Amino acid sequence: MKKLLIVDDSREIRKQLKWGLGKEYRILLAESVDEALKLFEQHSPEVVTLDLGLPPDIDGATEGLRCLQSMLQSQSMTKIIVLSGNEDHANALAAVGMGAYDYYHKPIDLNELKTILSRAFHLAGLEAENLRLQSSASQNEENGYSGIFGQCPQMQQVFAMIKKVASIDVPVLILGESGTGKEVVARAIHNRGIRKDFNVVAINCGAIPESLLESELFGHEKGAFTGAQSRVQGKVEYAEGGTLFLDEIGEMAPLLQVKLLRFLQEKIIQRVGGREDIPVDTRIVAATNVDIQESIKNGEFREDLYYRIGVIAIELPPLRDRGDDIELLANIFLRRFGQEFGRKVRGFSSVALRWLRTYDWPGNVRELENKIKRAVVMAESPIVEACDLGFEEKQKTVEAGEFCENDTSPQVPTVANEYSFVGMTLKDARRQVESVLLQQALERSQGNILKAAEELAVSRPTFYDLLKKHGLHQS
Repeated sequence: MKKLLIVDDSREIRKQLKWGLGKEYRILLAESVDEALKLFEQHSPEVVTLDLGLPPDIDGATEGLRCLQSMLQSQSMTKIIVLSGNEDHANALAAVGMGAYDYYHKPIDLNELKTILSRAFHLAGLEAENLRLQSSASQNEENGYSGIFGQCPQMQQVFAMIKKVASIDVPVLILGESGTGKEVVARAIHNRGIRKDFNVVAINCGAIPESLLESELFGHEKGAFTGAQSRVQGKVEYAEGGTLFLDEIGEMAPLLQVKLLRFLQEKIIQRVGGREDIPVDTRIVAATNVDIQESIKNGEFREDLYYRIGVIAIELPPLRDRGDDIELLANIFLRRFGQEFGRKVRGFSSVALRWLRTYDWPGNVRELENKIKRAVVMAESPIVEACDLGFEEKQKTVEAGEFCENDTSPQVPTVANEYSFVGMTLKDARRQVESVLLQQALERSQGNILKAAEELAVSRPTFYDLLKKHGLHQS
């Protein structure tokens, strides 16, 4: 069971919480700082509820804050919920400033506290998973799987294929939609293979005009064409001893397919405008997002070339078919960009997670990575919201609390259509939307901050900060 440490000098409160929460969590009880720190070190609980008024300073907060500081110095990822009286609001805010997850004013309502605890444990689980993924990322780097993550059966099969083909010097064809990570897999094959000490050279066959692609691949001699003022080596020669990655090979023109086939058969090239046969030893790894069999049937791709480059084929699944990998990758990117940009982002709101899980991801992993990068930059709190990911642009304007009848996107409420945004900047419109949602949430919850924060999928401290930001007051 998940471990919850309850630190409170009141025997009645300890008894109440143990009785009310004992079925859901393994409860650890402490009535002093020394006892709390001892249990904390022994059991490493994911979440702690901490009374600030502990002996010998039961009327102050010095002991509670000392306990908080010691716990966070020992295990900074622990979620500590401060329990305090209504008159002790300043100390509760100070505790949050020191790193406490949240605060709750006594007297205790078990249902409200259960909601806060549930979120705290959920976030603790996400952060623990992030740490595990970070360790997994380091291990992947060491094992030559740099940048590839996945736990779904399809990706486990991809890992197994990479392991099998990496040390065998045969051509490999990687199939998959745009953005699924074909080049990352190609580099993993190279990094685990016998050519890992040499270059891996990539060229996108679909991004270079046909008139230039031959020169890019095979190089050219001086004077071979207008502007050819010196001899230039092509990508194939640069890949000598290593790996040549031909991305989007399905877009290659038929004439170049013939020349590439000759190279694959004879391991010899001629530069454009030259007559010298140049032997080149390189491994070919190719990739495409087109249906090769359909291209062969339509006469757009040579069947004999396909058999040369597709000795081994690895098919990458689209992100929408990878289940829990979406959330896994989202958290990996969140941690990576949070560190890169110096932003303290910790996880995703429930609404944001719903978007992540149900969105179709036409751009696959590349699109997910870009959305998370945007979110880290845009997020105004440690918890990423759906609007930070850019999903609000896909919502339609409907009455508050209602959903779009013909919208196939996840059902997320939008702002009432009586509010006009004509002539406003995006920043001003966002502020107005935010203000309206805060007011509506307060009205529906009849001024209950906890319920209003829960409706908007933010923590209570964040909700208070938003009220202050928009000059709103609790009714």
